[in-house]
Amino acid sequence: MSFSFTNPEPDRDDGRSFSFTGSDPADIDRQLQAITDMAHEILRLVANVRSQINT
Repeated sequence: MSFSFTNPEPDRDDGRSFSFTGSDPADIDRQLQAITDMAHEILRLVANVRSQINT
């Protein structure tokens, strides 16, 4: 599998600026979900730190 950044295309429905290629779409979906989960956790931690700073 490979991962690459691309130039964002305004006419694309999904708005993604990256692409995955690989032979197993289910594996790509699992990895995308793992990235999504990590991003949500990072955002949660940032919100937590911000709330601690503001109190």
